[in-house]
Amino acid sequence: MKIAISGKSGCGNTTLSRLVADKLGLEFINYTFRNMAEEKGIKFEEMTALAQKDDNYDVLLDEKQKELAMKGNCVVGSRLAIWHIDDADLKIFLTAPAEVRGKRIHKREGGSLEEVIQKTAVRDKKDTERFKRIYNIDNSNYSHADLIIDTISHSAEELADIIVAKAKSMLDSTA
Repeated sequence: MKIAISGKSGCGNTTLSRLVADKLGLEFINYTFRNMAEEKGIKFEEMTALAQKDDNYDVLLDEKQKELAMKGNCVVGSRLAIWHIDDADLKIFLTAPAEVRGKRIHKREGGSLEEVIQKTAVRDKKDTERFKRIYNIDNSNYSHADLIIDTISHSAEELADIIVAKAKSMLDSTA
């Protein structure tokens, strides 16, 4: 089984992808600009600034993600997983209002809440522009997802259980 989970920053991609992978005994794949920055020994903000200037960073990141997912039996969590992992058995898009996402990021990373919410809005806009330019992907059109989940209605554990139940029902229907 291969599951792809996407959503904008602060929606819970990483948390839910990890939980679902653990519950199903699948590999968790979440290669991001944070990983790339760490590998290069630079700050995340510096990495994202480089990516804004050079589309090759996005392409490298997405190719690495696809390569890692090729072996299967995994949960891939990334901004574009549901668009890039063509052979995913289950594609899930996570949503949450911008303010909620900003508060989650603030809780995780600290700083001024107002600044985090503002930076998140700017990042969302830049991500959307970049994805359209590089791949002709509109990350606000996720209608091809098998499951769209608003992540404010339940705990991460409850949401993971919803995804696991959907994955198991898919497996049962193919058995």
